[in-house]
Amino acid sequence: MAFRFEDLQVWQKAMDLDEQINQLSKSFPKEEIYVLTSQIRRAADSVVLNIAEGSTGQSKAVFKLFLGYSLRSAIEVVSCLFIAKKRGYINDDSFNKLYTEFEILVKMVTSLKNSF
Repeated sequence: MAFRFEDLQVWQKAMDLDEQINQLSKSFPKEEIYVLTSQIRRAADSVVLNIAEGSTGQSKAVFKLFLGYSLRSAIEVVSCLFIAKKRGYINDDSFNKLYTEFEILVKMVTSLKNSF
């Protein structure tokens, strides 16, 4: 693989979850397109993008900083999931599955961040 981030399991997991969030958000009501739909998609994208950007051969301190951004974005996605559930856009099963997957992702990012 050409770029370092492509080999990172945490980036691969984030990519998979990013796609799941994108697919899920397509079912949100049209009136949410510029609000919750946009917010959850941008947050999920940010998780992936910050892992990639931080891994680009900069210092470990810079990578750690970007992993922190990624963590905050992952928590933002989870908060958006809570909002979507409360508004009735997703059912309990979808919420629980994604909540668990993001919990795993957050642990992976935290572990990588703490390894420096």
